[in-house]
Amino acid sequence: MTATSASTHEPPSRPLPRLVASPFLAQYLLVQPGRAAGVRIPEVRYEELRAADAKNRPIPPWLVDAARQAWGTELPALPIGDVVLVRERSRFAYGKASWEINLGCDYDCEFCYLGEKRFEGLDWAGKQTLLRTLRDAGVLWLQITGGEALIDREFGAAYEYAHQLGMMVQVSSNGSSLRKQPIRDLFARHRPYRLTLSVYGATAGTYDKVTRNRGAFSRFLKGLDAAREDRLPVRLNVIVSDDNVHETDAMVRLAQSYGFPHQVFTNMSPTIDGEANPLATQAQSHLKARSIFTGCNAGRTFFHVNPHGIASICKVGRDPSVNLITEGVEALPRLGAIAESLQLRTGGCSGCTKVGTCRTCRPLARLYQEAGDRRELYCQHGGYGS
Repeated sequence: MTATSASTHEPPSRPLPRLVASPFLAQYLLVQPGRAAGVRIPEVRYEELRAADAKNRPIPPWLVDAARQAWGTELPALPIGDVVLVRERSRFAYGKASWEINLGCDYDCEFCYLGEKRFEGLDWAGKQTLLRTLRDAGVLWLQITGGEALIDREFGAAYEYAHQLGMMVQVSSNGSSLRKQPIRDLFARHRPYRLTLSVYGATAGTYDKVTRNRGAFSRFLKGLDAAREDRLPVRLNVIVSDDNVHETDAMVRLAQSYGFPHQVFTNMSPTIDGEANPLATQAQSHLKARSIFTGCNAGRTFFHVNPHGIASICKVGRDPSVNLITEGVEALPRLGAIAESLQLRTGGCSGCTKVGTCRTCRPLARLYQEAGDRRELYCQHGGYGS
């Protein structure tokens, strides 16, 4: 698959909705694409919008007031179908998903959890099929990630198509392509509700060394400048490794200088294939104890999809999985049982006496064990986090 930020495919011609009314788990929400905040509405209001949409009625006054109060948006006097996309209920209980559109990346960071990053995945028809499957599963909040998402040749078309299907789209990126005009134009037309970027250094020498990409820091700063100028909703993840730990404070200051909120991440994990390479890049003095793991809804209310349309409970617990391209949305309910099986305490964790205060989810512990059982990095018995 060719790496380029310009899409070679256009999504079907259809105006993008100004608002989306959608079921979300056991609730009903009114959301505006590009804005993180939503408005909870009662079921009777959702049904009113469905009926008005079916009969091509005008926008009800309460919806005009709600949009004005929530987002300062003035809705035009048009039939409701021209302004609001009313999503149908789904038989499936999923509200969120993440999608690796492609594992290919223009960076080559040693600590990357993806291991070998190949440019491969679904063709355009497959991407469309997958996105419709996500909609049919009930997914309202979609994270598009990679590899580096913005360099997939069909990113732009997929991003717009997800909006047309009524999904709220978050993009995770290294920021290397944000300076490019096609990407700026795309995000100007259809804002992401969140844009998450990683920070790998505060100087060219360190940043380029970590990413193993000459000139990467300059391109990253130009991307940050463009994002600030375009008022994009950026959040920065400051990634600390042994190669850039001396610039931790400087990276935080860099984030603060742009006015973007930030988080600092210091703990690496093995690759998705169980390779231990990323663990050797950790800045040992900056490792942090995780919070006590109390369970999550992976596989039950959200799931992850790889570039080939293979769905798993999350980015960590990738096996067993289901194929959404060959099996369709009907395969998703199997993820619940898969989640149950992956959370069982097996192998080196069976009979653990600290189960009540464990800080590591079972799929992640399994990756550590496959990587050589570096128990001190994830287990309180091994000394870490005790």
